[in-house]
Amino acid sequence: MSYFSGNPETGKRIVEIKAGQCHSLSKGAPNGIGPNLFGIVGRTSGTVPGFAYSKSNKDSGVVWSPEVLDQYLRNPRKFMPGNKMAFAGIRRDKDRHDVIAYLETLK
Repeated sequence: MSYFSGNPETGKRIVEIKAGQCHSLSKGAPNGIGPNLFGIVGRTSGTVPGFAYSKSNKDSGVVWSPEVLDQYLRNPRKFMPGNKMAFAGIRRDKDRHDVIAYLETLK
């Protein structure tokens, strides 16, 4: 059950559109332009093997809980200045909650 009661099916579609070109989503899949997102919920930022993270991401100590993902996905550059992700964020609460609900299924 998602913290935000988002819809994982809708979240999957949003992730495929907004992140699929940069991130892989399957267990064991290689990193893309961004790190593999499989298992992101509960993972410490900057720890996917083989991905060259920014210093700010590696050194942040952030654990990707649903609450933290909600803040990050709203405005990644504001949440973590110096990160390399070229993504403006997801402004609509419902869309972010749907994305987080989907990411929670990737385990």
